[in-house]
Amino acid sequence: MTTTEGDAARVIVVGAGISGLTCAHRIAERHPEAEVVVLDAGARPGGKIRTSIIDGIVVDEAADAFLARVPSAIDLCRELGLDDQFVTPAERRAFVYRHGALHRFPEGIVLGVPTDLDALRASGLISEAGLERAAMDLDPEADLPPGPAAGEDETVGELVRRRLGDEVFEALVNPLLSGVNAGHADELSVQAGAAQLAAAVRDQPSLITGLRRQREAALHAPDYDPDAPIFYGLRGGTQTLTDALAGALPRGSIRTGITVEEVTPHHEGGFVVRANDASDTAASLAADVVVLATPSYATSALVEPWAPTLAGELGALAWADVALVTFAVPRDKIAHPLDGSGFLVSDGEGLLMSACSFGSSKWAHWHADPGAAGEQDVILRVSAGRHGDPRALALDDDELVAALLVDLETTIGLHGAPTEVRVSRWYRALPQYRPGHLAAAQRWKDEAMGVPGFFLTGASYLGLGIPACIADAERTAAAVGQLIEGRRIEGEGAGPR
Repeated sequence: MTTTEGDAARVIVVGAGISGLTCAHRIAERHPEAEVVVLDAGARPGGKIRTSIIDGIVVDEAADAFLARVPSAIDLCRELGLDDQFVTPAERRAFVYRHGALHRFPEGIVLGVPTDLDALRASGLISEAGLERAAMDLDPEADLPPGPAAGEDETVGELVRRRLGDEVFEALVNPLLSGVNAGHADELSVQAGAAQLAAAVRDQPSLITGLRRQREAALHAPDYDPDAPIFYGLRGGTQTLTDALAGALPRGSIRTGITVEEVTPHHEGGFVVRANDASDTAASLAADVVVLATPSYATSALVEPWAPTLAGELGALAWADVALVTFAVPRDKIAHPLDGSGFLVSDGEGLLMSACSFGSSKWAHWHADPGAAGEQDVILRVSAGRHGDPRALALDDDELVAALLVDLETTIGLHGAPTEVRVSRWYRALPQYRPGHLAAAQRWKDEAMGVPGFFLTGASYLGLGIPACIADAERTAAAVGQLIEGRRIEGEGAGPR
């Protein structure tokens, strides 16, 4: 099926989040002869990356940073000329709210797992019995349950509870990883959601020993820098990156307000993409290549007519709803010194909130910017909602804000009204990776590629977070490029059309 004049291929990318924009950018950059079209149902490109102003400060409404040790996001930002936008958190220390009080996370933790038991004891987070149980991980003679067979996945909870006991898991690991994934670490795949822990026990059973060896290896690496950032943000907010990606695409490539209803493989090759715009006007587009950079539940509906088994598996992937409420608060209305990046909340504390970021402590540049809020105002970003807990999203905005203000009074001694409030609701925001997810996700992507010209990418598959999505999108773009190259060579060999 010929979709465009001459030999130019038309590539339709569905979804203009970070994955779809990155994939489209790489294809257009490396194959300028191709026509790249990005379709998105939203009013703007960027997906779940969004930045807006509250109290005179540019503040993200979702992700506000990305991991520094995964280079894909840093490299892409540099390519797009965003080097001067890099900022790093001024505070690395954080707290956990447990047993009715804020406790500082001890030194030496890795994804919540302690590697320094003396620091853990000093934190006051764990009982003596819990410390003794954690120390059993270091005893090769300890009678601990066996782990899974080599290569088999398990949950983070199964690994940490087995090696260090319930108390370490519940006090440290679960609040941290559940906060990141808006789920429960007792259900989270260790391979997909905590690969560093999986690697630590790959060659020997002790989790603490494995993590210590990782740290020693890092300390002796030629490029080791003790002051290297753990996270980077962008001075203008994370949307700066998606805006730059959108701006780098050829004019007219992105079409927003377009809902894709069907993607159907054509019997002669290629695809027919049927969509509706905001006025419900139907359109039909032909494509040589289709990349679905949509969440699994949306992808499921699009492939169900011709790939029902794949659709069923994609549709079964669970997602968590999250609300992020941003407060601008007079500094003198908060009792806590805010001497950290924020805090996470343990289960069983009776709070609606799951985390709070002390934004004004974390991002020092906010108050150095012209027009930023005065020194008496601070920004707090409060998260609520996780998989299986619908309470936050069931409340209207006023009810949600009121409930979280009560939680802030309980945790950091907030009293008095905020200066300004912003509510950001993210329905089906984060996929929940269960044991075996990575193998299943790779199978889904491979099955999609069994249909010539069809590809899947995005957070549903091989990793959460901005760097992981960028890396997968770039791999997908490379595979699309191989197909375009093959099509071009085949066309050249066949003579004029």
